[in-house]
Amino acid sequence: MERKNVERYLNSFGKQVVAQAKANLTQQKGDTALGGSIRYDITKEFTVQFFMDSYGKFLDKGVSGTEQQRSFTNQDGQKEKSPFRYTTKQPPTGIIDRWVVRKGLKGSRDKEGRFIKRKSMVFLIARSIKRKGIKGLSFFQKPFGFAMKNFDALYGQALKKDIEEALSKVEEKLN
Repeated sequence: MERKNVERYLNSFGKQVVAQAKANLTQQKGDTALGGSIRYDITKEFTVQFFMDSYGKFLDKGVSGTEQQRSFTNQDGQKEKSPFRYTTKQPPTGIIDRWVVRKGLKGSRDKEGRFIKRKSMVFLIARSIKRKGIKGLSFFQKPFGFAMKNFDALYGQALKKDIEEALSKVEEKLN
C-alpha cells in the first residue's frame, strides 16, 4: 500500500516543528549555528526524527547550576526540572573567550582603577555559569508539543485517505 498521504503529512509536521523551533531560537538568541543545524528526517518506518547540534538539548532544557535549579517547559506545557546540571566542572573558558571577543566585551575597572584582564573576566563568567546554570529556552519543546496536540487526528485522516485510495485501486482491478 502506498502511503503518500501519510508521508505528506509527516513532512508537513516535520517542517512545521523545525520552522517554529528555528523561529523561537532566532527570537531568543539571534541567528546562530544551532538554528541552521535543526532538521528532520522521515524513516522507512514512517516516523519523524529530529536532529540538531548536540548542545541544543542543553539550551532547550537548560542546565542547573551548583547554586540555582533551572527548569524548562516540556512538550505538554508543564514546568520540569532540567535533567542537566553542573557539579564540579565549569564551562570551558576557550569557548567563552571566543564569545567575549566576538561580542567585543571589555573588562571594567577594579577597586584600584585597573582594567580587569580578559582572561580573568572569562574565568568569572564561566564560574557564574557554573553557579547559576543556563536558562532553559524550550525553543524546541514548545513547537513540538503544539504540533503533537493535533497529530493523532491528522495522522489518522492521512492514513484513512491512503486506505481509501488503496481500496479503490483494488476495486478498479476487480471490476
